[in-house]
Amino acid sequence: MRPGTPVAILGAGSWGTTLAWLLARQGVAVHLWCRDPDRAAEIARSRRNDRYLSTLELPAEITISADLPGLLKDARLVVLAVPSQAARSVLEQAAPHRPTRAPMLLASKGLELTSGRRMSEVAVETLGDEVGDRLAVLSGPNLSAEIVAGLPATTVIASTNEALRRDLQQLFSSERFRVYTNSDVIGVELGEALKNPIAIAAGICDGLGGGDNSKAALVTRGLAEMTRLAVAAGARATTLSGLSGLGDLIATAYGDSSRNHQLGRALGRGQDLAAAQAALGQVAEGVPTTAAAVALAKQLGVDLPLTAVLRQVLFEGKPIADAIPALLRRELRSEGDVSP
Repeated sequence: MRPGTPVAILGAGSWGTTLAWLLARQGVAVHLWCRDPDRAAEIARSRRNDRYLSTLELPAEITISADLPGLLKDARLVVLAVPSQAARSVLEQAAPHRPTRAPMLLASKGLELTSGRRMSEVAVETLGDEVGDRLAVLSGPNLSAEIVAGLPATTVIASTNEALRRDLQQLFSSERFRVYTNSDVIGVELGEALKNPIAIAAGICDGLGGGDNSKAALVTRGLAEMTRLAVAAGARATTLSGLSGLGDLIATAYGDSSRNHQLGRALGRGQDLAAAQAALGQVAEGVPTTAAAVALAKQLGVDLPLTAVLRQVLFEGKPIADAIPALLRRELRSEGDVSP
């Protein structure tokens, strides 16, 4: 990556803004893309992203714009940080303007609902096979509010390109943000996606007042089915025990600022899905990922008991009061069984 040229970050939500802030704090010039021109102008004027991180003052190194072609021109790195269901559309818009040799870091978390594709698969389908060796993904227990508050955090960057993942490790690492690397792109992407439905379920447990025993069981068995599906898709089981699997699951299932946990808690307290989503005011990636994960599991012949029941609750109107007994009455088995 050429020094001195800007990093383009596509998506001015909480995560895109946080990544821009992290790089700008280290003196990196950042171009932050916001889809809405009026909102982009307001953020540029006030130097605050009031919708997501209202107390964070954006450093001068960050420029905010809705001009996608201008923002991408001469970028040394393109970071995708939009909601997963918008990823394909944004990549299609960016494709004619993206610097040909610029690597791309995918920070969007989730599976595409219509296809079940991981974000790297969406990028290759949209931008062409030649982009594959210049792709990396970023994931970990990274709640934006804590990072911009200066609390220590870690993440993992995965790529099949060893030189690229090391370059990105150096670019993003700081005294408060430690970056690890991994070659298992599939495992990191599925870990970051599949923990979101489990986090919704954990929120439902809290909203119901289910207790620590219930939540611990739910999170533990959730990790087991995350790992089962990821391995069937070609990932390493050990990756799901790392930052993008277990680490991200803990933060998302227990963090008060986790959108998926907040949504689940509202559902557990009796709100319907539409009302809970409206009150949240942001995208909870676990909702579409729940449906996409169940479809992917069907393709691969893997059973996901928790996620499948959550899908029924979210999309088929299954009462939560009926979902819990259905899970507990399943066939008894050994914890060490490979099958669910």
